[in-house]
Amino acid sequence: MASSKSQTTKLPIIFTFVSFLLILSSSTTPVCSKPLVSTGSRLPANQTFRPRHELHKMKRIRSYLRKINKPAVKTIQSPDGDIIDCVQSHLQPAFDHPQLKGQKPLEPPERPKGHDSIESIVETLQSWTDAGESCPEGTIPIRRTTEKDVSRASTIRRFGRKIRRGVRRDTMSSDHEHAVAFVNGDQYYGAKASINVWAPRVTDQYEFSLSQLWVISGSFGNDLNTIEAGWQVSPELYGDNYPRFFTYWTTDAYQATGCYNLLCSGFVQINNKIAIGAAISPRSSYNARQFDIGIMIWKDPKHGHWWLEFGSGLLVGYWPSFLFSHLQSHASMIQFGGEIVNSRSMGYHTSTQMGSGHFADEGFGKASYFRNLQVVDWDNSLIPLSNLHLLADHPNCYDIRAGKNNAWGNYFYYGGPGRNPRCP
Repeated sequence: MASSKSQTTKLPIIFTFVSFLLILSSSTTPVCSKPLVSTGSRLPANQTFRPRHELHKMKRIRSYLRKINKPAVKTIQSPDGDIIDCVQSHLQPAFDHPQLKGQKPLEPPERPKGHDSIESIVETLQSWTDAGESCPEGTIPIRRTTEKDVSRASTIRRFGRKIRRGVRRDTMSSDHEHAVAFVNGDQYYGAKASINVWAPRVTDQYEFSLSQLWVISGSFGNDLNTIEAGWQVSPELYGDNYPRFFTYWTTDAYQATGCYNLLCSGFVQINNKIAIGAAISPRSSYNARQFDIGIMIWKDPKHGHWWLEFGSGLLVGYWPSFLFSHLQSHASMIQFGGEIVNSRSMGYHTSTQMGSGHFADEGFGKASYFRNLQVVDWDNSLIPLSNLHLLADHPNCYDIRAGKNNAWGNYFYYGGPGRNPRCP
């Protein structure tokens, strides 16, 4: 769901750059190594076996697709090229998990106190619903994974997952760049924000641009737990440049557990109106109408599972608590903001945009924003943020500025164009 806003009050901007270990520098997408081409007249010795290798790879891809693409009771062709399969709820990928086999999705939990579910003014639909199509009750919409999707990944095992990076104490050394706001130092049981939706330009197939909310717990080592949701533009994962609603989770610092969306067993979807991984429509335009999506993640006090709400009241589903170690208890950090990959594939800084592609000081209608930032406390209540920290690890490329007012509560503008005279 999205809302259209016409104006906001400009307030003094808070600059707070914190030298902090950005644990989510571990997030990335696979980078493909290009094979060397022989310039001689003789073919490489192993070229004879290439067809057999390709056939074996295709066989493995098709076997993987049979596992991940579930039988559909209805199939919808989206105008943006996606195929949406309406899959019976109890057959979704989550129930391949040994601890979920034979179970059915849970009933909705109690929402946090102080939650207002009717703030959206404009109904925004994902592209696959534009023609009035919908999935029947008792099913969930799943974006079908294709051979082309899997083939873009470096390996089948890495498809739909983030590559683990060594945790760096110097974020300047990472090829991931951030403009984020975060809180830590307390126990958190959820978070909520409205995120401005744009279609930033991503200039390399193996880069991405995302805006999301992170729920984090664990140390900065191999036991890192995260739950993530927001929108992203990822040509590698989706094959296009549309902003798409996405989720992610890991319980071991992106090593062997977790995945994007429904590309592995874990997240349990209960909603038949939202397709995770599908394009968001409409999007914001520069100096014109603005649209945002509401994202809320919170821990159900009764059963301990982490639930996800999209827009104004649409419960998408939940991450079962048994998936996690530290997040079985609570989160130790909440983070909001933007992230891009800078592969420097051309030998200089990428021109991949973050947010709207414009710097924070341009303000409403031009720079991208997060508004109404809140966290969920031990009593399952939404409360304002305290001690909000800001971090832009490459401020000449992408920056962030925060403020507070009655209409938007805690908010910030963020983003940038990437390569420019101050960001070579």
